[in-house]
Amino acid sequence: MRKTHVSMHSHQPEGIDRSLVDFAVLADWMDAEGLPRGDFEQVKVLAGGTQNVLVRLVRDDERYVLRRGPQHLRPASNQVMRREMEVLAALAGSDVPHPRFIAGCPDEEVMGGAVFYLMEPVNGFNATVELPQLHASDATMRHEMGLQAADAVARLAAVDHVAVGLADFGRPEGFLERQVPRWLRELESYSEHDGYPGPAIPGVDDVADWLDANRPTTWTPGILHGDYHLANVMYSPTGPELAAIVDWEMCTIGDPLLDLGWLLATWPEVEPATGAGRGGMASMAAMASGAIGAAGGLPSGDELVKRYAERSERDLSSIAWYAVLACFKLGIVLEGTNARAHAGKAPKPTGDLLHAITLGLFARAHRIIAGDAP
Repeated sequence: MRKTHVSMHSHQPEGIDRSLVDFAVLADWMDAEGLPRGDFEQVKVLAGGTQNVLVRLVRDDERYVLRRGPQHLRPASNQVMRREMEVLAALAGSDVPHPRFIAGCPDEEVMGGAVFYLMEPVNGFNATVELPQLHASDATMRHEMGLQAADAVARLAAVDHVAVGLADFGRPEGFLERQVPRWLRELESYSEHDGYPGPAIPGVDDVADWLDANRPTTWTPGILHGDYHLANVMYSPTGPELAAIVDWEMCTIGDPLLDLGWLLATWPEVEPATGAGRGGMASMAAMASGAIGAAGGLPSGDELVKRYAERSERDLSSIAWYAVLACFKLGIVLEGTNARAHAGKAPKPTGDLLHAITLGLFARAHRIIAGDAP
């Protein structure tokens, strides 16, 4: 997209709808926050993995990324932005790689109904989208990149959420007990969509029963990213280091081991001899790992668990349970789009693809339960 210079007189860059970001309002707000004044330069809407809006801009040689909800706000969009602000501000000074929070506007009346905030740009790349030549040409580096994903989420799990001011950020009491009934109710609710024949997902009840029968009885609450996979991290352009965990919209206080389970549920199933991903039906792993998964060289799920254990004091004896729960929850979430597609509210090819991925996730859950996968 063409970069745009914005004068202090016009404020609004060409091609960016004022209803999306009103730059006159943004200038006044930044001035009131004591941030550097001057012209807006190099304004660019960034492509992202979600419907939330990211706009890169420069003002007085300072670089920012503005984040807000989608142009057509959903009911929870503004609250999601407020929660993201809160958790990113709380992580300041920690060793968790994250975008540095600069300032936020929780008042939705300021910018035409949208809550927004400014963060520091991340010097990094999304390895599921593309790989620089340095990383594409080095399987050893890609292996370490995978292990860095385990390192980063272990650091997040080690943060004392009470000490950083997030004591009231979620409802950890009964968190694990709520999961199965909560998502079974979600699955049942899809029957409200006209034309949806019901979830043709073999083994849903078997997986739910196994989860209830094997639920861990003790665990320690902490910060849960909630959607932790390779598409939601950025890597350094100069090496294997993980530069930042991004997209914090699902963050809460719960059991952080579910983040590791989520990583395992979405991880390519690696052939031990080659380091290449196994083929098969449409999978969440293929979507979540993208370019780096296709390149191969990633560690196995067992190696991820081992690396996490080296960085954490948490009990990983039940990690298979968390991976199964992640498959269960994510599969049900994706099936919702299939239900909407049957009702004409989403493209049918998308619904078909996500239903196939749901089947793959439940098949993976059965393999984990049988001891055939980490």
